[in-house]
Formats: sequence, C-alpha cells, structure tokens
Amino acid sequence: MRTVTATAAAVTAVIGAGAAAVVAGRFASDAALRIPSGRPLPTEPGLTVHATAAGQVTLTRDLAALRPGRYGLVGERFHAVVGPVLHGTDHSADTVVRRLERVTYGTPEPGDRARFTPNVHVGDPGTALGVDHTVLDVPGELGPLPAWFVPGNRDTWVIAVHGLGATREHVLNVLDALHRHQFPVLVPAYRGDPEAPRSPDGLNHLGETEWRDLDAVLRHAVDSGARKVVLYGFSTGATMALRAAACSEVRERIAGLLLDSPVLDWESTLRALAGARRTPGVLLPLAVRAAQGRTGLYGDRRPGLARLDGIAIPTQIFHGPDDTVAPWRFSRRLAAAHPNTVTLQTVRGAPHAAMWNADPAAYEESLRRFLVPLM
Repeated sequence: MRTVTATAAAVTAVIGAGAAAVVAGRFASDAALRIPSGRPLPTEPGLTVHATAAGQVTLTRDLAALRPGRYGLVGERFHAVVGPVLHGTDHSADTVVRRLERVTYGTPEPGDRARFTPNVHVGDPGTALGVDHTVLDVPGELGPLPAWFVPGNRDTWVIAVHGLGATREHVLNVLDALHRHQFPVLVPAYRGDPEAPRSPDGLNHLGETEWRDLDAVLRHAVDSGARKVVLYGFSTGATMALRAAACSEVRERIAGLLLDSPVLDWESTLRALAGARRTPGVLLPLAVRAAQGRTGLYGDRRPGLARLDGIAIPTQIFHGPDDTVAPWRFSRRLAAAHPNTVTLQTVRGAPHAAMWNADPAAYEESLRRFLVPLM
C-alpha cells in the first residue's frame, strides 16, 4: 500500500512539475507574443533624468545614453527628443548630458524614469510633419485596416510597415524623406494594433500571419493605380515584407524591398525578449516551445532565411551588430547568399529598429540611392 501511495505521489509530482513548466513557458513566451504597442522594448534599459536646462538633459550614464544619434526619450508622462552627447559640459561621472531638441508633451523632471525609443515623432503625418495626408480604411482579412496615405506624383508607391512594440508613428522618422522624393506612401496599421482588428488569438505572430494584412494593403495600392510598389518593413514588418514578396498573388508588382532590423530568426528574437524580462535561462527553451504551440511558428520555417531564393528584386537591408533583438548575423548571411539582389548597410551603435536614429543623414542618403533607380 505504501508503494502504491509513494508511486502516486511521484506521478503527481511529475505531473505538477510538467504543468508548472507549461505555465512558466507560456508566461515567458508572452514577452514576445504580447508586446504592448507604442512602448519601448524590454531590452531598453531604464534611465533616470537627473537635470534639465536650456537645450540639455542630464541622464544616467549608460551605454544606451551614450549612443550616437537622435532618439525619442519617453517617460510615464512625457515624450522628448534628444540629440547627440554634449561634450565639455559639467556633470558627474555617473551621468551624461545630451542635447534636448524638443519636448513633445509633458515635462521631464529630475527623478523621472525614462527609456530611449526610435520614435522621434508623435501624432500623424499632418500634426507631426505638416505633410498632407488622407486617412483610409483598407479592407483586410479581419476587418478594416486604418492607413495613412501621403500622395505623390510617381507611379511607384512605398508601403511602410512598423514592427515589434511600435505603431505607425515609427514610420514618421522616414516619411518626410520619402515625401521629398515624391513617392506616394501608404502607412497601415495591422492586426493587433490599437486602431486595427484584434488578432483572433490576441497574440503577435512575428509577421507570420500579419503579412496577410500587408498583402491586403499591397492589393489596394495596385487597385488604386500603383504600377510598382516598394515594401519597407521595420523589425517584424520586414518579415511581413519578405512573406508578401514570396507569397502574394500580386508579388510581380513589388519592385524592391527595404528591410530595417529584420527579424529573420524568430527563436533568437523570442529568447532575447524573454531574457530581457529576466526569464531564467532554463525557461527559455520552454518559452520557444510554448510560442510554437500557441502560434504555429516552427523552427524549420524561419522567416526570411530562404525566402529570397526566387525573388530577383533589389533589396536593401539596414542592420547592425548592436541589435540584441534581431541578430545581425542573419542579415549578413542573407546578403552573402544573394549578392546580386541584396545589399547590407551596416549601422553600428544602434539598437533594434533604430538604424535611422544612429545617423539620420547617412541613412536617408542610402535610402535615396536605393530608391532613385526605382523612380
């Protein structure tokens, strides 16, 4: 009798441990599958505002605070834009002073916690940039997809799609440059965005189902007179662009791909995001398996790694070795495997989806050189 009881207890313990592992894996996978829109990714370190002065802000000294370039600085009640590090200013050894370009809303105060974000604009093309635009509802698989349409006089259109943790506001960083070159531009929201239909399971599929919304917008562009289309994707938006270029029934209209910080290996990205939420390393494999089961993602279907095999269209990748969310090595492999179609612009000192922020002028010049032949 004691043997039976002991065996039952052991089986119960194993079942309990297994159930706990399932719950833990599911919780850890939420780090990538339930990322809130419009907030800095968990890989961004928290900083403290120590002081502000005319055109200056003093922040905690951290590798993030020392990055080159121009960034949004977001706190609980404010959004500001910071420029380069200011050398020769008085500050303590554990702080850094950056140029404070503007405060979009609120007021950063000493003691406030803040994080960097790629978003330097808040609002829409009109309020943020003074650019005329129309608000459209594009019919999608799950319902209407809100989109900004900025008109232009070329017959090659650009469709620009944000990625992980972002909203359409992220695209405003490059929209002014696209508008200057007179491209018609569509900037859609897609499933899971606050303004768009909810994903049926409420999860982010890292582009593997979201691409169908991009396909709907692509079809709308073609039906509206676009002779050719350039797909411009950031992060998982780049994954969506690759999927559309491989699978869309109107893919012959795609003239080029612009991929910024592309997520080309979802397992690496999920591990990075879960790790940033302080998930113990032992739980990371469980998080991967949980994500597979919840979304249908599989290790032998890594987005992008093999999807340019038959796509003979010009492709420009902006990516760099400081991206801890979407490893740069996969972009290097992709460019090396397709030297006739893929060009890799290496950007150093930039975190995920912030390649423009590191050096806006150099980025926009590379963008211009890529787009000129497609005009």
